[in-house]
Amino acid sequence: MSLDIKKIGIIADTHDKLSSIDSAVKKFNSEDVDLVLHAGDYVAPFAALRFKPLKAKLIGVFGNNDGDHNLLRKRFEEIGAEIRGRFADLNIGELKIALIHGEDEALLHVLINSNYYDVVVHGHTHRAEIYSVGKTVVVNPGEACGYLTGRSTAAILYVGERRTEILNLELSGV
Repeated sequence: MSLDIKKIGIIADTHDKLSSIDSAVKKFNSEDVDLVLHAGDYVAPFAALRFKPLKAKLIGVFGNNDGDHNLLRKRFEEIGAEIRGRFADLNIGELKIALIHGEDEALLHVLINSNYYDVVVHGHTHRAEIYSVGKTVVVNPGEACGYLTGRSTAAILYVGERRTEILNLELSGV
């Protein structure tokens, strides 16, 4: 993948919350992210269409609550995005990134503790957190939907600095 990627938007657990997807797209566009990674749980295929105004490329994986995988893939293709199945292995500049939803805790632990990846991105727990294990930075952007925590969050990874921050998104309606 291109070496000129400086900012990566990270999102997960949108769970059909269209207003949160709209807020995330607006935030990612205003922050000029070059790529967005979605760690799954869009839920219904129609939700993917809300990412169409995104200026950055979108790469996602399936979560444990995603419905019709074939139609979700089709919706991703319609908006010029890519869904890679349950796991994506990405090389972004000098960073090796694993993208997974994270419901398989044993697999997630192996990815995090392998010391192979620079960054492991996951969702599933709905808890926003950033921490390191050895050389690996683990990023869970929390839940974009805000259903469980009352907080709608995403994250940005600054590639050159290898720094990540959690973003608060506007939370409106249920």
